[in-house]
Amino acid sequence: MPAMPIDVPRYLQRLQLDAPPPLTLAGLTLLQQRHNALLPFETLTSLLRDAVAIDLDSVQHKLLHAQRGGYCFELNGAFLALLQALSFDAQPLSARVLLSATEGELTARTHLLLRVRLQEEDWLVDTGFGSLTPTVPLRLHETAVQDTPHERYRVRTLDDGDFMLAAEAGDDWRALYRFDLQPPAPIDNEVGNWYVCTHPQSSFPGQLRASLTGPDWRRTIGSGNYTEYRPGQAPAKRPLRDVQDVREVLQQGFGMRLPDDPRLDPAIADWLQRSQATSV
Repeated sequence: MPAMPIDVPRYLQRLQLDAPPPLTLAGLTLLQQRHNALLPFETLTSLLRDAVAIDLDSVQHKLLHAQRGGYCFELNGAFLALLQALSFDAQPLSARVLLSATEGELTARTHLLLRVRLQEEDWLVDTGFGSLTPTVPLRLHETAVQDTPHERYRVRTLDDGDFMLAAEAGDDWRALYRFDLQPPAPIDNEVGNWYVCTHPQSSFPGQLRASLTGPDWRRTIGSGNYTEYRPGQAPAKRPLRDVQDVREVLQQGFGMRLPDDPRLDPAIADWLQRSQATSV
């Protein structure tokens, strides 16, 4: 059975847009900002240790009908389909995540991001990197620091021709990922996604992470804590108390409809217990 095309009217409704924006940088920026503010990065499927389906039918059901979010292969995969359906010149790219890598470590290609060409200029677009997801398109070939409504970012060209994206963190810069401009084949995304959601060395199985970013705030869940960031203010961080607290934060702070799965509450409780043991 062939895959269903992306449901553009339903997608725009999910982004709280009455009509497609223009094929301009302003239109692309609006779509990316709405995506970051309304479709959360979240790993409930991985928390349950289930495989994550990234075919378009499964992803759009999860994002557009089940009121859920997802991670990069889901969020950026769906966003790519939407942009292409709206006639943006968009293509996928794959990246090696560096955020927790050691110096010189060659990590796997486990992150999906997008390149969009507008008026002969290339833009890096990402709606699926969690708490450090850029909130506006970034010039791909710009070496200077690029300001956004949230963090500042920098795109560097490495000696081997790869690109590296870094985000400012206090007085330092954090390397996020490196990538080239070769679009991955669908099977490459399948392999990368399979590693992320099933490999014993992946940091995703059994873990709960969530992130949502509005005009002047970021909300995140990770390591047993809920944190809200606002520009110019110290992060407001607190431990998540219990399963009910986690459920309420996901529903109210992230706008998620939680799955009716009897495994969910025990999985949250187990995650909280492991997070508390790690923080001691």
